[in-house]
Amino acid sequence: MLFNSFIFFIFLGAVLPVFYLLPNKSSKNIFLLAMSYFFYGYWDWRFCFLLVLSTVIDYVIGRKIFNSSDSRKRKIYVAISLVSNLGVLGFFKYFNFFVDSFQSLSQSLNWHVDYVHLNILLPVGISFYTFQTLSYTIDIYRKRLEPTKNFIDFALFVAFFPQLVAGPIERAKALLPQLAKKLSPTRTQLKQGVTLIVVGLFRKVMIGDTAGLFVDHIFGHIDQYKSIELLAALILFSIQIYADFSGYSHMARGTAKLLGVELMKNFEQPYLSHNITEFWRRWHISLSTWLKDYLYISLGGNRLGKYRTYINLMITMLLGGLWHGASWNFVIWGGLHGLYLSIHKMFLGSHKVSAFKMHGLSLRNGMKVFVTSLLVLFTWIFFRLTSWESTKLFFSKMIHWESSEYTLLFISITLTYVLVTMLFDILEYVTGKHTYILDIKSKGVKIGILFAMSIVTFIYLFQSDPLPFVYFRF
Repeated sequence: MLFNSFIFFIFLGAVLPVFYLLPNKSSKNIFLLAMSYFFYGYWDWRFCFLLVLSTVIDYVIGRKIFNSSDSRKRKIYVAISLVSNLGVLGFFKYFNFFVDSFQSLSQSLNWHVDYVHLNILLPVGISFYTFQTLSYTIDIYRKRLEPTKNFIDFALFVAFFPQLVAGPIERAKALLPQLAKKLSPTRTQLKQGVTLIVVGLFRKVMIGDTAGLFVDHIFGHIDQYKSIELLAALILFSIQIYADFSGYSHMARGTAKLLGVELMKNFEQPYLSHNITEFWRRWHISLSTWLKDYLYISLGGNRLGKYRTYINLMITMLLGGLWHGASWNFVIWGGLHGLYLSIHKMFLGSHKVSAFKMHGLSLRNGMKVFVTSLLVLFTWIFFRLTSWESTKLFFSKMIHWESSEYTLLFISITLTYVLVTMLFDILEYVTGKHTYILDIKSKGVKIGILFAMSIVTFIYLFQSDPLPFVYFRF
């Protein structure tokens, strides 16, 4: 069930009235849990068994870790959680990838081996809820969290439908205490929720999807397009993936607010970052903080000397790249970001980066934003073109530059998307809010803007099929 589909709004319209009428915390949570499984099972009901499996394993393991005083047993329990969760994720997401990779290696060495290929369908959102449940058991193991005694609350924490399939990847210490109380949205939450849903849907559909039409067609026929057209498609992809994922995150947070739940922000104007470290504190925040807290720090972080710090950064980003998909191009994408972060750390020394500091308008700051965006743009090549053949063809077209009679057309299209995206980001950046529309004093103007955005978006949806969110593949 896609957020940008009419069936979702019918679903939400049916869920909310019943939810508001239920009398107590227990009935509300049971109802939300049932609706979350219905939401997830709408794709394929069989995948609900994986949700149940992760839920039961980590609920039981969390209790056993907390109740055990034997350090050896605690390590065994957390290892069971890691192996079971990552084992399921690895099988569904990476089995054929590693088989294909080993096959290519053996052929290059003239080995003759028979291989097994399975037709495996990737469960939607498995990467997200796997990391979410792992954070629960790891935090208990680190003695930073007490396990919940309420199985329904924990099951809802794992399956909460607004953020189940594409995040944000919530921490138990932030979400579980909310689910342990009777959910009842405030008037402010309702206003913010509607605003985030409208703005998020507009971003996803009118910016992300429309840009994606250009991107998919051009990158689907690289051999038929000239250099400037491919460069325009790359820039448009950077806009598409940002509008698509930030739009989803807005809608997830907005939907949760309608239920009285606060989810973390997942994006904070990443393309206005002044360096690569700041970019990763603004882009997919829930994943970057997860990788830092549960992988980078577990590897030693920056506590073991500067060279080990660079190695830890590289390992973290390489695995972060692989998390996105079963392709060596994703590994290259992660490796490039690991290299960027290591080089920046090298020059940064003991100085710290302030992620959400307001920077003044100057040529120097503008150049920092431009260079950072350029570095990120280069990595998107490997993220979007997940086959090595298409990647080589793209670079060949860039190196052997070909002019196009449609140069001005593609420049104008690309510039339009960039300016519209920057307008949204600058408004959020200056106000420090994703719901800045609510700060407009005139009630009529506020309602008019939101109504106009809704009408334009729904008219477009009536004329086209809803496109899946980019991160649903991961």
